[in-house]
Amino acid sequence: MAQMEASLLRQCPLLLPQNRAKTVYEGFISAQGRDFHLRIVLPEDLQMKNARLLCSWQLRAILNGYHHIVQQRMQHSSDLMSFMMELKMILEVALKNKQELCAPPPPPQFYSSLIEEIGTLGWDKLVYVDTCLSTIKLKAEDASGRKHLITLKLKAKYPAESPDCFVDFPVSFSISWTPQSSLISIYGQFLAALESLKAFWDVMDEIDEKTWVLEPEKPTRSATARRIALVVKPLGIKLSRNIHLWDPENSLLQNLKDVLEIDFPARANLEKSDFSMDCGICYAYQLDGTIPDQVCDNSQCGQPFHQICLYEWLRGLPTSRQSFNIIFGECPYCSKPITLKMSGRKS
Repeated sequence: MAQMEASLLRQCPLLLPQNRAKTVYEGFISAQGRDFHLRIVLPEDLQMKNARLLCSWQLRAILNGYHHIVQQRMQHSSDLMSFMMELKMILEVALKNKQELCAPPPPPQFYSSLIEEIGTLGWDKLVYVDTCLSTIKLKAEDASGRKHLITLKLKAKYPAESPDCFVDFPVSFSISWTPQSSLISIYGQFLAALESLKAFWDVMDEIDEKTWVLEPEKPTRSATARRIALVVKPLGIKLSRNIHLWDPENSLLQNLKDVLEIDFPARANLEKSDFSMDCGICYAYQLDGTIPDQVCDNSQCGQPFHQICLYEWLRGLPTSRQSFNIIFGECPYCSKPITLKMSGRKS
């Protein structure tokens, strides 16, 4: 108790007890250089969940919209000290948001110069602009005909300050900016970045078009990985035997076909039922965002399982054994030996 009071005095020196029982505190809470009056009435057991918070009208106005959060923190705080620290953080956030809402509008030349820049760039490239002209979306098409968007968040001091740029790229997109820069210069850098990523997207588009992509179901332009369906397994022997056939002049998909000696099934040509993709234990495909990625090594079986399903199954068998994060047991379908290496979620 004494330690809590000492900490409270250090953190909130303007908040003082008003009686010997220390059930009433009154004073000020400070945030961003401002002091706000408040009064806290505690029950006899000093439990915060039954306390009452009385605010000045200024503090009440700032915390408008945050009352449910304040009440929640009061219910869960162990003592007055922890509640005051959380209240201070909530007040800091509320003040910051109020300042952003009440920020003075940019000068008239901000709008006139921006309209001029958009006109120079071309109104046909404009997809969206908000009423404050602070958020702008521009479109572009790369050499392969793919459509792309760039979202710009302009600051009040634009162009003295560079805008924030958001793109759907597999790599970071950093712009070169000076106070003399404009939307035209950003758009030029955007086009240059599109050109540099053309070869990558060509490869990914070929995979998306000519194979059955299991994950992600709807790949974005920033997605760099694909999980695809195969019709034969295992492939390790073919990979080691044919790796010399890899030709840098060919596309990624063609090289995979040559090295693995397979044709990739396309979603357009096959139904999902053509593949035994559902987990052999829970009989579902998706489970908590994962798909069956553990496959029985027996070529006559090849049944897939979710990692967690197989883990729970093997753990329940008396014949299974575990060494560190590897479990050895029998396949639920063919009873042949199966090995499961956990990825850290279970031990």
